Amino acid sequence: MKRSTFLLGAAALALTACAGAPPAPTLGPDGKPLPQVYRIRSSDTGRIQFRMLDALNALRQASGAPALELNARLNAAAATHARDMSVQNRPWHFGSDGSSPITRIQRAGYNGRLVGEALSETYETELETLGAWMEAPNTRAVLLDPSARDMGFSWYQEANGKIWWDLVLGAPEETGFVPVNAPS
Repeated sequence: MKRSTFLLGAAALALTACAGAPPAPTLGPDGKPLPQVYRIRSSDTGRIQFRMLDALNALRQASGAPALELNARLNAAAATHARDMSVQNRPWHFGSDGSSPITRIQRAGYNGRLVGEALSETYETELETLGAWMEAPNTRAVLLDPSARDMGFSWYQEANGKIWWDLVLGAPEETGFVPVNAPS
């Protein structure tokens, strides 16, 4: 029995040696591994949106800004614009119909004020994209703006894997309404 165990072990070791090491990642001209395509399934939507919300809220908390909440209307505005950027083949703040971010959030039924919008055309994940946005001073200022309370976040992924990200921040409209039973 010891001999058969030894032979099985030796055979397994030999097969492992034949398999060799896993292939090295393909490197780009900068010596870094080339990115892998990040495929997003429709069932990933909620998970990705909440991962972005949690990551951004952690950064906002560290800067002293209040937490954001996901807003369905801002999500809709972001989704519409992400697809439109793909159609236009350029990441910019204007729709193919000439619409601005303000117009798009109004069309989606958001009654608050636009704080700002962050866009990206990339093959990177949402957290890698957030990292890139945080490195740019103007985008970082939008993401950490203390007046923002609502977040919309969506994307459009092309068949080749390219992702068009859109994050919209809004501030709810202050109505000045004071309930009758409110303590004074």
